Amino acid sequence: MTQQHRLRGIFLASVAAMLWGISGVAASSLFTLNSRVTALWLSEIRMISAGLILLIIARIVGAQPLKIWRQKSTAIRIVSYGLLGMIPVQLCYFEAVKYGNAPIATIIQFLGPFIISLYFLFFKRITPTRPEAVGMIMAFFGTLLIVTHGHLNSLAISPVVLFWGGLSAIGVATNTLIPRPLLPKFGALSVTGWGLLVAGIFLNIFGPFWQVAVHVDGPAIGLLMYIIIFGTVIPFLMFAHALADILPTTASLLDAFEPLAATVFSVTFLNVQLTSYDFFGGALIILAVMALSLNGHKMLHFLRHLGMSEN
Repeated sequence: MTQQHRLRGIFLASVAAMLWGISGVAASSLFTLNSRVTALWLSEIRMISAGLILLIIARIVGAQPLKIWRQKSTAIRIVSYGLLGMIPVQLCYFEAVKYGNAPIATIIQFLGPFIISLYFLFFKRITPTRPEAVGMIMAFFGTLLIVTHGHLNSLAISPVVLFWGGLSAIGVATNTLIPRPLLPKFGALSVTGWGLLVAGIFLNIFGPFWQVAVHVDGPAIGLLMYIIIFGTVIPFLMFAHALADILPTTASLLDAFEPLAATVFSVTFLNVQLTSYDFFGGALIILAVMALSLNGHKMLHFLRHLGMSEN
């Protein structure tokens, strides 16, 4: 791998993470601009549109997206991926943004890698290493600062935000673990495209987006297009290409640009007020995830083993 390829991978992964972070800010703006827009409606539109686009791209580049449905085991897994992975990581995140703000929602969601570490600990009996243990302690205190602002007898953020944000962090874990065995066989485009589409179709059973009387004008359409194209499709493609040039551990470190971008854009353009506790707590969580990523060889080894054992 040349230095030029490595720099290209770092650039693509960094920009992808920033675009994901800004999509939360765009969603927050859309919720403020149009009170009729709900997290459910936005998630349905985003997942169905982005899923279809990714599947079309997969077909154009020569993949065979329909092959994933030919075996019962892979069909069940892709449905599980959509329902248990995509829905919490998309819908629950937007709910946290709607009831709170993009920086706090993104930072809480950023705890996802520690959910994976806890999964390893309790279900696979893989004990954390020293850097992982230190990272968990840092993440705990960072979350505590954000949630309490130093006052342990009261909450500084709404329990609703904490609830949805916590579910979105769990979604990051399931979104990582469930589709892993499918990726080598069917490719990231097909797997992600079907996961999004399955999730979007399932949510429409409970609240069809076309039954919601949402009037979208020019600014709302622009924000919606950004969330679908620049906040979902393009960053996914960029991140997938980045993984061809850099290690997954490096890519995980660059994910830190997501909460940073959400914070900078929210404070600059939406006048979101964050306290020193929020900034310091967020910094602790970001550093904790970096510590976990730097020691990510154990996680990668487990994911490879998981993929082989479930094929």
